[in-house]
Amino acid sequence: MSQAEERGASPPGLLYIVSTPIGNLEDITLRALRIIREADIVAAEDTRHTAVLLRAHGIERRLVSYHEHNEAARSRELLGQLRAGRSVAVVSDAGTPGISDPAYRIVRAAIDEGIRVVPVPGASAVITALVLAGFPSAGFVSLGFLPQKGRVRRGALDRIVQEDRPSVFFESPRRLGRTLVDLAQLAGDRPAAVLREMTKLHEEAHRGTLGELAALFASAAPRGEVVVVVAGAGRPEMELDLSPVARAERERLVACGLDEEEATRRVVALYGAGRRPKEGT
Repeated sequence: MSQAEERGASPPGLLYIVSTPIGNLEDITLRALRIIREADIVAAEDTRHTAVLLRAHGIERRLVSYHEHNEAARSRELLGQLRAGRSVAVVSDAGTPGISDPAYRIVRAAIDEGIRVVPVPGASAVITALVLAGFPSAGFVSLGFLPQKGRVRRGALDRIVQEDRPSVFFESPRRLGRTLVDLAQLAGDRPAAVLREMTKLHEEAHRGTLGELAALFASAAPRGEVVVVVAGAGRPEMELDLSPVARAERERLVACGLDEEEATRRVVALYGAGRRPKEGT
């Protein structure tokens, strides 16, 4: 028996962190729909936005708001409900709560109080963008929204340019052209991709060098939500974080006469096929 039960109090409830679609309303898991139906309280970043999703799946729920403007007061309220034994499901407008939104605060508060946090994974704009970009992505950097101005913004751009791994960030359509021009000036002909309205009706993927993409968006800003992926500073094949066994196999192939780039491709191909490096080489 827990200490709460010995005192006659209800054990604390569960805090569910529920991922929602980034665009297409069908991109939600069966588990997420069940949790939303069953939770005592559903806290949404924008209740109107979430209501559209729930109606599409035949769910009628009263929602409470949880966003950057009320998160301090609402967190206290939700913690009180959790202490009383009620379950709370937190959802964001798109993707996973806690990524570029304030949900991490309620997660941290629940952890500090010993309340169990249950993740309900699903769609991710960052992962979707990496897949669409077509760059090696065993390692990458997610930057959220870039700073808008001043030295902080320049510092963020410099970090992208110097980073050996692919960088993924969100950008406002009206600032996209300027950002691409600045990155092209700093990084030259680095490969990049601009992904617009991912999973939605008008989804677009534009790939090319930073200079080519800067020219493409120089005259008109795109509409909708935009994610940018910029390749790392090193050779793409070298960006993969190979295990010690894989690195040893690459060294063996190089010793057999292959150049390092081709040896890396073969090792990566073997891992991708689910085989041990020594098989088929």
